[in-house]
Amino acid sequence: MSNITETSEAPLETPSGENSGEASAPRKQDYLEGFTAEKPDKEKLKAEIIETLRDIYDPEIPVNIYDLGLVYDIEIGDDNHVVIKMTLTTPNCPVAGSMPAEIELRVGQIKGVGAVEVELVWDPPWGMDRISDEAKLELGLL
Repeated sequence: MSNITETSEAPLETPSGENSGEASAPRKQDYLEGFTAEKPDKEKLKAEIIETLRDIYDPEIPVNIYDLGLVYDIEIGDDNHVVIKMTLTTPNCPVAGSMPAEIELRVGQIKGVGAVEVELVWDPPWGMDRISDEAKLELGLL
């Protein structure tokens, strides 16, 4: 058996299609173009965030966390960094450790959302008056 190696006389191609033996211009950073070209409308993005929050339920009360009134504020920054200020029904709520992480994960999956931060706040404290009318009707409180 002999070692036969074929050589090519043509110069190697670079990923940009230029010959490797020639001086080349710096490659344009187009790999982010699909992610950065179109910024979603903040109002539309906020509506999508609210819909996502309406799919997350409090384990003790069969109502989603948004209609339960646990979400106090949703802020969307210029870089689509989302900060959600929320509370829990009680400070010793059994999901105090897992609920913020679930919200960060679920909201972070929305197209156009940057980083997500959930901030638990206790002032003002949550009360039954924060529950939406639809949720009160569902719970038989109206």
